[in-house]
Amino acid sequence: PYRELVYEGLTTPFIPNIYKNTIVCYSYSKAFSMPGERIGYALVHPEADAARDICDAIAGSARSLGYVCAPSLVQQVVRLCATVKPDLASYDLNRRTMYEGLTAVGYNCVKPEGAFYMFIEAPGGDAQAFSDYARLNYNLLIVPSDSFECPGYLRVSYCVSLERIKSSMPLFDMCLKSFKREMKIK
Repeated sequence: PYRELVYEGLTTPFIPNIYKNTIVCYSYSKAFSMPGERIGYALVHPEADAARDICDAIAGSARSLGYVCAPSLVQQVVRLCATVKPDLASYDLNRRTMYEGLTAVGYNCVKPEGAFYMFIEAPGGDAQAFSDYARLNYNLLIVPSDSFECPGYLRVSYCVSLERIKSSMPLFDMCLKSFKREMKIK
């Protein structure tokens, strides 16, 4: 779902064009700015080993796992909008604003090349401790990235209004300073 959400002229290859034994599960929710919606498709490369069996298994499992089809009106809207590209300008502005704001006050961040979240190195190396501290003391929701296979990092989304990002920067600044002071981190 993030193939279209790339910045600075980057492109993401379509993996089935590279590997025949590929299954793609695609969701329109990210590209259409509808987080949480599960409208998409599964694609099996026609030359994949056991392609027909895989397609049959996918079709049979959808109902047994409780998946339901989107209402027909939504399906038609998705069909008509499937080729519409997302407007990256607002995401890119948010990305740059958040990255510049966080790095300016002392956070070490990975500058995102795609999607709409960034990874921040956890001060002191304990992502859970900093996440809890930020939530309890500054009402900042920052997710530890351990479950994203990035231990020691935090994940924060920038798919919010630009004003929300700007108004949160003083909180991020105060949070970092007070956390370092309390934990005796230089």
